[in-house]
Amino acid sequence: MILYPAIDLKDGHAVRLVRGEMDQATVFNTDPAAQARAFQDAGSAWLHLVDLNGAFAGEPVNGAAVEAILAATDIPAQLGGGIRDMATIEMWLKKGIARVILGTVAVENPDLVRAAARAFPGQVAVGIDARKGRVATKGWAEETDVMVTDLARQFEDAGVAAIIYTDIDRDGAMGGPNVQATADLARATAIPVIASGGVSSLADLIALRDTGAIAGAISGRALYDGALDLGQALAALA
Repeated sequence: MILYPAIDLKDGHAVRLVRGEMDQATVFNTDPAAQARAFQDAGSAWLHLVDLNGAFAGEPVNGAAVEAILAATDIPAQLGGGIRDMATIEMWLKKGIARVILGTVAVENPDLVRAAARAFPGQVAVGIDARKGRVATKGWAEETDVMVTDLARQFEDAGVAAIIYTDIDRDGAMGGPNVQATADLARATAIPVIASGGVSSLADLIALRDTGAIAGAISGRALYDGALDLGQALAALA
């Protein structure tokens, strides 16, 4: 199971939110590129980047910070937030992002996801963010009646590289991930599932790993707060 340290970008800084609330942002590092380099130096194999402003704006906002991260590191990074058309997908992949994450458009324009996955094999992931099993979009600001498993199954034959599943009520709350719901989703689809939201301790990571079904886990706040030691976590998962 791969551990993805998270760098959430707001106004050019590395921040963490609680349950997606933009007005509850805590700035952890004013230099996201330095933070990314620190994660790489600790042994991380991947980075998980989110343009939070972009998720609300529907277009890239923290592009300069993302490019600085790419220049400062040489491990692959996946990026979500405000990526809603083919031109933006192509732009980020050309700039060196290894994998784009499509969230809102997966609900609103699933054909775009399929077209992108065909055009860029292995480089397109679907972000599924949910409250109580129902998908939320537009930076979690809008809730839908779409069920998580139904959305995931729409992309079974599309060539999507991964599904990033976030339980919004757990995100940034340091209360542990929704292991059962994540494992259930992973077993319901052939697409690799990455857990996001609430990973706050080594025990959480091990619980996710021990399901035998989950391909990866994203952690942010716990790494910044020191509740999770990155080196120790990577060693345990190795």
